[in-house]
Amino acid sequence: MTSIYIDEDVGHDDDSATGSESAPYKTLLRAMIQHDPKNSPSYLTRKSRTGPVSEDGDPSARLEWKPATKSAMKKATNLLDQHKKKAAKANDLAIREKEEADKRQKVLEEAKKVIIKENESLPKPIKIRLDETDPAKVKLRDGNTPGTRVRVMGRVHRLRSQKDVTFVELYDGYGMLQCVFTGDLVRTYAAMTMTLETAICIHGEMRPVPPQQHAELNRELHADYFTIIGKAAGDKEAITTRVAPDADPQTLYDNRHLTLRGKTSSSVMKVRAAVLRAFRQTYVETRLIEVTPPSMVQTQVEGGSTLFSFDYYGEPAYLTQSSQLYLETCLPSLGDVFCVAPSFRAEKSLTRRHLSEYTHIEAELDWISFDDLLDHLETLICRVIEITLSDPYIAKLVKELNPTFKPPTRPFKRMKYSDAILWLRDNNIPNEDGKPHAPGDDIAEAAERKMTDTLNVPILLTHFPVEIKAFYMQKDPADRSVTESVDVLMPNVGEIVGGSMRMTDWQELMDAYKREGIPSEPYYWYTEQRKYGTTPHGGYGLGLERFLAWLCNRHTVRECCLYPRFMGRCTP
Repeated sequence: MTSIYIDEDVGHDDDSATGSESAPYKTLLRAMIQHDPKNSPSYLTRKSRTGPVSEDGDPSARLEWKPATKSAMKKATNLLDQHKKKAAKANDLAIREKEEADKRQKVLEEAKKVIIKENESLPKPIKIRLDETDPAKVKLRDGNTPGTRVRVMGRVHRLRSQKDVTFVELYDGYGMLQCVFTGDLVRTYAAMTMTLETAICIHGEMRPVPPQQHAELNRELHADYFTIIGKAAGDKEAITTRVAPDADPQTLYDNRHLTLRGKTSSSVMKVRAAVLRAFRQTYVETRLIEVTPPSMVQTQVEGGSTLFSFDYYGEPAYLTQSSQLYLETCLPSLGDVFCVAPSFRAEKSLTRRHLSEYTHIEAELDWISFDDLLDHLETLICRVIEITLSDPYIAKLVKELNPTFKPPTRPFKRMKYSDAILWLRDNNIPNEDGKPHAPGDDIAEAAERKMTDTLNVPILLTHFPVEIKAFYMQKDPADRSVTESVDVLMPNVGEIVGGSMRMTDWQELMDAYKREGIPSEPYYWYTEQRKYGTTPHGGYGLGLERFLAWLCNRHTVRECCLYPRFMGRCTP
């Protein structure tokens, strides 16, 4: 009788175990799988390290091999039966899969023999984009009157095959179009092995969708010829595997180039483009001139701790935090100005509303009061939303992304910083230290969001204390302890705009440099604006990604830019 050894403490249930005394198994089940009980082996077990000792406490008793107990044999036998059933089932499945694979391979080999050629007797197709609806270019079949024969190019977004027909939904960045394959087209090797994201060119007739059926724009293309331009990877490399809906965020960021092909990401990018157009149109309407300030600077605007520094031909330099100082220098000669440019903040923050690089929409207005600045911001935001949603296609995308969005109405709620502190205290919303808010606190993101979401209206939060705002902000003439400053807060995102009136007095600005410990010499070109005809002026910076997070109801601003840059992420 062959003896099979099982040591539950030091044995192994892998290929290194043979069942010998020197290479025992770890479990009785593994031993029975490898050495069938039908051959009547003797299963000897022990626990060489944790087993019971002898009555006199001798641990060497643990090393004694003993026959497996009846209860252990019974349990293992039941598990063995289950294992055999699973193995048999898996074997049957493997056989069926092989038969199916062989059958499919045979079909594919036959499909390679199916060669399609374009029918030269048909009208020459006209090239269109997938969203083309001009009736002068595209007509749908009407009874016996054929529809326009067209040539379209796009990538496969969806595939649906039936017995004798295949539905291919294309997208090209402009629209979507359902294409119907029948006859020999379905039987070609290219059609049978088509994968999502494959780039394809299709010729065919435009027809209305049959009654009770649905497709984009209620039309479809009945294909008569196609060619594969670029076949996309399938199986384990398929795009649905690379960017699965339940993938973790870092995987999606690593594959952002593929994520952007999705409906949601591409919709956000299209809304982004529309919003940028709307800002520029609004600025044209209000007679602001666009300028393009430098991104490489040697001065700070928002504090040295968030500067990205680099060597500039042997001198220290930084990526700009804001273009505000440069915009102010344009006012005398250009009038009111704005810019749309990247800003950079080396802020070690991973909150959902922070980016290391973001699109900064900034403006400076001359000859204004603080109330003028607040009115301008209300007008700007409402007008940008109005223009954006006036495009039916963009309005449709916004509706899909944010079904409950309602354009803001004027006037916005105006709340002073001191009143916000009282509101936070009255509503038991603590500061970052877990204590009640007190005057002088820099209201943290969580508290700000809680207040904004609770009030659920746009808020112009004004008159922040001097000590928590930037050096250049004008003090309120009625209360020199606070600034003529404003943050625009929106539900679901918080602050999207920061602005203020700017200091107009040369000496007051010099004192501000000294108070903040900032050397004034590098700012000579900014300071001299107060030396050569100073005027009351103010401005603001708006974070485009935050604006989009509000409009499109995105959880994080990272979804609102093409390739997000934040702490720990500078690829792809």
